[in-house]
Amino acid sequence: MSLDADHIVDRRRMRRKLTFWRVFALCLAAAAVVGLALSVSSPGGGLVGGTGPYIARVMVDGLIRTDRDRVEALERLGRSSTARAVIVHVNSPGGTTAGSEQLHDALRRLKEKKPIVVVVDGLAASGGYIVAIAADHIVAQSSALVGSIGVLFQYPNFTELLKTVGVKVEEIKSTPLKAAPSPFEPSSPEARAAIESIVMDAYAWFRGLVRDNRKLNGAELDRVTDGRVFTGRQGLELKLLDELGEEKEAIAWLAKEKGIDAKLPVRDYKLESRLSDLPFLHVAAATVLDAVGLTSLASRIKDWGTLRAIDRLNLDGLLALWHPSTN
Repeated sequence: MSLDADHIVDRRRMRRKLTFWRVFALCLAAAAVVGLALSVSSPGGGLVGGTGPYIARVMVDGLIRTDRDRVEALERLGRSSTARAVIVHVNSPGGTTAGSEQLHDALRRLKEKKPIVVVVDGLAASGGYIVAIAADHIVAQSSALVGSIGVLFQYPNFTELLKTVGVKVEEIKSTPLKAAPSPFEPSSPEARAAIESIVMDAYAWFRGLVRDNRKLNGAELDRVTDGRVFTGRQGLELKLLDELGEEKEAIAWLAKEKGIDAKLPVRDYKLESRLSDLPFLHVAAATVLDAVGLTSLASRIKDWGTLRAIDRLNLDGLLALWHPSTN
């Protein structure tokens, strides 16, 4: 009897411990899910710490796509009474032409309210350079890469592969140029001409931006708009940027040319939600939910996190993007 009683007591004690950990796990899951919800619903970023007058530091990294939240964050920065100037650090190969234009226009509107200096940390190519020329002043490290002024439209052609595996794609379309070019058949001369006209129109727009913002014409403009990238030293000589240096030089220029107090603190101003780029929240939420038996919900969260990651790499439409050939 004594052994049975001890066994019952041990089981009850174990059950209480198990109940505690289950409740604890559910709380963690709830916190993670709330974090995920905040990362989705947050209207954008903002100032990270500090009060009083400051110089805002904005980061533009990686691929550039259309992003309304980022535009709204820049609009809020423009309304800030304590932000005296903005330093935009660019390290980007570009992205979609539309996304680069959107960010360029947002920075141009911000420049009407605050002086802006761009610091090229390593790369401001193609769409990244579209962003850079929105500023009052461009500073770049001597070994940074700038330029790649041009527009790209890429599409795959699986014709030979489909022949090899014995697959033929049938289609019915309203006109010959609908959904052209197609990856399932060779491009017709008419389709190539239609796409080329789009590319050249966007290229003319890009050249116009460089001409107007960098005050280049004739041979000077032709020399920098053939699609090549240049080092910072070359870019300075070609008038693609204004000065070699880093953030220190940007602050000195703001003090000299715009009357900004060089002793003001430089504070990070996020253009995105602080939680939106924390993929560990997806993993943590999925893991905890799976541990407490909510496998179906855990699977959905994993799939959602994967789709967000894939979506960031999915670039549709015209590209203002520099990437060295892998051939």
